[in-house]
Amino acid sequence: MTTMLPGQTPQPPLPPSPEEAILEGARRKRGASVGTLSLFNAVENQEGSMLAVLGPLVRNGFGIGLAEIGVITALGRAARMIFGPLWSMIADRWGRKGVLIITAFWGVFTLAAGFAQNYQQFVLLYGIGLIGTVAAEPISNGILSDLYKDNERGKAFGTLRSVGALLGLVVTPILGQLGNIPNNEGWRYGMYIMGGIGLLTGVLVWLFVKDPRDSLKKAGLRQGKEDQFRFGDVPKILGIPTMALLAVQLLFITSLVLFAFIIFYFTDVRNYSPTEATYLYTVFFAGFGISSFVGGLIGDAFVRRMGDRGRIALMQIYLALFALMSFLATQIDWPSRVVDYGVWFVFGLIGSIGFSGCVLPMVSSVVPPQYRSTSFALLFSFIQGGISTILSLYIGRLAQEYGLRPVLLWLVTVPYAVNAVFWFLFYRTYPRDKARMDALVRATATD
Repeated sequence: MTTMLPGQTPQPPLPPSPEEAILEGARRKRGASVGTLSLFNAVENQEGSMLAVLGPLVRNGFGIGLAEIGVITALGRAARMIFGPLWSMIADRWGRKGVLIITAFWGVFTLAAGFAQNYQQFVLLYGIGLIGTVAAEPISNGILSDLYKDNERGKAFGTLRSVGALLGLVVTPILGQLGNIPNNEGWRYGMYIMGGIGLLTGVLVWLFVKDPRDSLKKAGLRQGKEDQFRFGDVPKILGIPTMALLAVQLLFITSLVLFAFIIFYFTDVRNYSPTEATYLYTVFFAGFGISSFVGGLIGDAFVRRMGDRGRIALMQIYLALFALMSFLATQIDWPSRVVDYGVWFVFGLIGSIGFSGCVLPMVSSVVPPQYRSTSFALLFSFIQGGISTILSLYIGRLAQEYGLRPVLLWLVTVPYAVNAVFWFLFYRTYPRDKARMDALVRATATD
């Protein structure tokens, strides 16, 4: 701060740069864009995870087993691993809004999957449809980063995730009613509905989303390349000790396996009907949506109380609680449906705290700003996508041979408990890596 002499006239603030002026203009008119992107992400997530809800109907309709369901699930994980970064690179080169529109209209393949006459046709059409659903999240996050300042982005990302959870609370019970359609044909109507809604959201994106980067290009300005995935940055990222540990601990984050087979656990182990199973699934994800929103707030509170070690401590508490709740939810036959609903709701309340309150902020704190998008793509598309693809392929076979209950114990509960111990390693690396990055950011700001 500059000290003023007596009688000195205060100097007016410097005018914003041309780039900042354009971004500020976009931020004042961001309401329609943010609302549309939130809806679009929610629809794409629902479209991509329909198998979790309609899986029993698909299985009965084609007369397949959990091994084949595992193959279909693996397709979604592989699409995330390969095409998430690819769509981001295409969007960075040729325009984010245009790619969002293209991938929204990609929903025609989901709709077409409803006409499949056998398992092979369904795998082909639904698998192609999944390629389009993985573009929404990374590209929308990039647009939101431009539409919100640093101190507002937590609210923006929380809004995006909350709308998705809210839509799931509405759509999942509706899709569950499709189980009452005779001859196990209800899954077809689910594909028609979600594919059709996907096409509609493409029109909404075209009409209402305004990408500030388009305005910058028209003005002859150019933003940095933070949003582009670069393979050449991978060694630099994994050379940061905290990032290397985060990559390793993803081996123990197996909840994607749980989410993919949770409906089958309800129907095959707990003997819920397909329709009843969607109700319990909805209760679980109601809690999950709440934890997605409040997890960041809890993480910030731990940092205020414990400093840089706060997020590590919270992550260990979260992992231990997740292991405990997954055991209580999947290994115990509760005496009544009411207790069952309560246990799964509490499980959901814990489910996403670690991701929003610990992992995401820690990644942002230890890597240079220009590597953030690459870091997220590396961890959560390539590495986690690859791990979950392999697990999805094998869990179906294991469940078919040994049953879902023991598989969930050894592939979900135990890994989370082990991970809680593994996180003691972060107490040594994270404070140092964060301090090093803080010093680098301060030095860059003063250049």
